[in-house]
Amino acid sequence: MDQMMPAFTVIDIVAICWAMSWWVGYTIFADAGPRRRNSISAHMARNRHRWMEQMLKRNLRMVDTSIAGNLITGISFFSSTTILVLIGLVALLGYTDKAIETVSALPFAVETTAGVWECKVVLLVIIFIYAFFKFTWAFRLSNYCSILIGAAPDPGEPDAARAAARASRMSMMSAHNFNRGIRAYFFALSALAWFYHPIAFIVCATWVTLVLYNREFRSHALDILSGHH
Repeated sequence: MDQMMPAFTVIDIVAICWAMSWWVGYTIFADAGPRRRNSISAHMARNRHRWMEQMLKRNLRMVDTSIAGNLITGISFFSSTTILVLIGLVALLGYTDKAIETVSALPFAVETTAGVWECKVVLLVIIFIYAFFKFTWAFRLSNYCSILIGAAPDPGEPDAARAAARASRMSMMSAHNFNRGIRAYFFALSALAWFYHPIAFIVCATWVTLVLYNREFRSHALDILSGHH
């Protein structure tokens, strides 16, 4: 009975607090910090607004509906994938002893109990549930954006500029939630290292944050969008 009770070590607690601090801290920095206006997401938001301005000028908006459809397809893929991942994680709870035996055979792997292992799986389940909610909300917002594109008036009408602004804001909200879901995937991958060793979890969470930072604020794609290349 005692083996089934979670018995986290100090390094386990440090690892989870470290990873969550990086995740929350980076989210605040990227989405609400002073540098957010120079991020790749901010540049893409401005391009989304220009897209909607150009959309008003087209009588036939098949190009715009095609772009919106492609965005919806990508979001739908991640939503469906997240459900499959959750099914796999729930199934994994039924093979705890075998999974512990397999991981324990790896060199330098930390010993663990069934209770701790299941808590680690539950953490992944929570992360992917969060990602699922973000993806499904992004999916709905993207559909709303498609409707706003279809309802947009001709450019000469008085409400045209406001209609384009509404559509661009809806598109930006969808992208924002999609980014949050993708970010959850990154940190979920780092949490996989916790099954091996809590120090590996700390290292991977730090590495994931650096990867996200470089892609958002220092990537070649950002240089292209900002006109530096």
